[in-house]
Amino acid sequence: MSRVMVVVERAEIYGSSSIGVFIFANNEVALIPLDAPTKVEEAVREALGVEVLRVSVMSSVLLGVLVAGNSNGLLLPAHILESEVSRLRGALGDINLMVLPSKKNAIGNLVLANDRAAVVDPEMDKGLVRAVEDALGVEVVQMRIAGHSLVGAVAAASNSGVLVHPLASDEEIEALADVFKARVDVGTVNRGSPFIRSGLVVNDKGALVGAETTGPELMRIHEVFFSG
Repeated sequence: MSRVMVVVERAEIYGSSSIGVFIFANNEVALIPLDAPTKVEEAVREALGVEVLRVSVMSSVLLGVLVAGNSNGLLLPAHILESEVSRLRGALGDINLMVLPSKKNAIGNLVLANDRAAVVDPEMDKGLVRAVEDALGVEVVQMRIAGHSLVGAVAAASNSGVLVHPLASDEEIEALADVFKARVDVGTVNRGSPFIRSGLVVNDKGALVGAETTGPELMRIHEVFFSG
């Protein structure tokens, strides 16, 4: 049986290896800043195999921090501009859009999701938890990872794997594997950063990693997300 070639490519944006701060992607589309270099757009399209959409959120380029979601829906911050929502609605078709009525705008740091489940900030209001469930169409679990409530910052998830903060406990890893129905292991990006999402944009087709990510870090990313 032939296997589809998976692309895991190093990249940087605005001279930074923190590519996950600026880019959001699921299995259908990637969001990149309006003024992102053409080579970034090309790298995203090649590695992730998705349509690339240039947008802003809250007039900001920090799309990976402000947006969370899966293939069913996207979660957007309360202070997003109506014109930005309209742009997304026009481009994304059947994907659910939920403007989350939270005082915290960094939705990407609060939510870790794949197409089966989501883990969210344990301090999130129950009403917001239900909104996340409705928008993403998945079960939502509230928990910390390695003592951090910003679960979307210290991990990255696809339908195949979840890479988490290196200090995540065995119990947390087991719980995450049960929740996401995926392979889970610890790792780092960009020469030892435990804030996985800042240096990794991943879907089921491939991954972009920060330019400073080392060979051993790349091996762990391959193992967790694409080993079988």
